[in-house]
This record gives sequence, structure tokens and C-alpha cells, in this order.
Amino acid sequence: MKLIGLIGYPLAHSISPVFQQEALDHLRIDARYELWETEHDALAERVAGMRNADCLGANVTVPYKELVVPLLDEVDPLAGRIGAVNTIVNRDGRLSGYNTDMTGFARALREEAGFDPSGAHVVLLGAGGAGRAVTMALVQGKAASVTITDILPERAQTIAEDLGRQGETVLRNVPAIGDKLASAVARCQLLVNCTPIGMRHSKQEHELPIPSELIPAEALVLDIIYNPFETRLLAEAKKRGARTLGGLSMLVYQGAASFELWTGAEAPVDVMNEAARKALGPATVKGSED
Repeated sequence: MKLIGLIGYPLAHSISPVFQQEALDHLRIDARYELWETEHDALAERVAGMRNADCLGANVTVPYKELVVPLLDEVDPLAGRIGAVNTIVNRDGRLSGYNTDMTGFARALREEAGFDPSGAHVVLLGAGGAGRAVTMALVQGKAASVTITDILPERAQTIAEDLGRQGETVLRNVPAIGDKLASAVARCQLLVNCTPIGMRHSKQEHELPIPSELIPAEALVLDIIYNPFETRLLAEAKKRGARTLGGLSMLVYQGAASFELWTGAEAPVDVMNEAARKALGPATVKGSED
């Protein structure tokens, strides 16, 4: 039996093993998808262990999407431009890194929200590995501007500098609190939360990444967190009349792209989506995202 894992810390919120295993079983692929919760000091050892013949690869999540890059033998050019990897493929002991977060986000934005980022003004909360992938998707989608903020200002500045040369989109960074952020949010058509604030089983599960009074009523509010299905940010956005989209569709779409890299088989997206929704409970019935 082959093995695939999810590398991150912590992982109590993850449902990836549920829908990935459902897909593997559906196609009768003899492989098991596991949670590989890994503390920082053990990251290099964990990645090195993936060179074994029984390992097909792994997904990578918070907080290692950027840190894992130098541990790999090669990185796909797109992932290299993004500066973050969320998928590793083992090919005869050589580890290759890819980023399927970008395509997963772009597909969810287009197919689930019906939103075309071309010409749009966007505010992005959080400048980690996921934030880098989302920014690249927006640059490739020809957004007019992306305003990035992070609790660590240097991370937001680095994204703006690194990815600002990738296209015509204007990238800027602003402080996480203050008038500049409030002004950017007030005029945006899309607000994306790429922070872990609001994630289930975290210390910030019931918190908001921005004050509720700043949430733009006329914008699409997208939270890449998928567990819980409706974060407090999305609940508050609905109260203000905003359109919302949670992170489940992005999770499934990026997972499907990873699945195809590991197996070479077409991912059964409908099977994966149904399993993911069941894993999160009755609140995820079809049509509950809007």
C-alpha cells in the first residue's frame, strides 16, 4: 500500500484525509491518506522520509508552505514564483513541489462565486503561503489592485515586492490596523481572509480578522477557512448583506489537483466534494453557500 500525508501543525481541523481517501477508494487505488502532524524541529526529517518507495507524496499546510521549499529537489516554476508549496510528489526518491492552492482558489472564485477578478479592487488579509497563492491567482486574473495586510508587516511587504513584478496588477501593503486598511476595504469588490483567524480548534476560532464594522456590504467576502463551514467573518458579512463564500470549494479543488499529480488519474471531484461536505456536518448541504 502506498502512503500520502498532510504535513502541518496543528491538524485537528483537517478533513483532507476524509475526502482524499474517498477518492482513492472510489478509483480503487491502493493508497492511504494520513495526517502527519509535524512540529517545526521535525520538518526536515519528515520531508526526507518521503523519499521512501511507499510514499506517493504529501500536501503541506500551515505553517510550512514556504519553509518546505528548500527541502525539495525541484520546484515547479509557478510554485517557485509564488514562493510556496502545498503539494509534494515523490518520483523515484526525488521530491518535486507544486502549488495547487492558486488553481483551487481561482476555480472556486469563478465556478462557485461567479466572480471575475479582472479589474477588481481586492483586499487580502494574511500574507502567509496561502496568501501568496491567492495573490498570484488575482494577478493572473488581472485584478486592478490587491491591498495586502498582515500582523507581521514585513510579510505583506515581501508579497507586494515579490509578486508585484508578475503582472499589471497594482500590489500594495498596508498596516493591519488603521485608516489605510479601512479605506481599502471600503472600496474593494472582494475581501479575502487568508489568516487562520476563525479556524476551528484554534485559540482564535470565535474572533474576526477585521472589525465587523469594516466588512464591506457590497463586496464578495471569501474566507479560505473551511472548518467551520461558516466562520464568524462570514456570519457577520451575511448580516451586513454581503455575498459570501467559504473555503470548502477551494479545499476540494486544490485537493483534486494534488490527487492528479500523485496518481495520474482524473480526480472524482463530485465524490470528493460530497465526502468533504458530509465530514463537516449538516450545515454544508448543497446550496448553503451564497
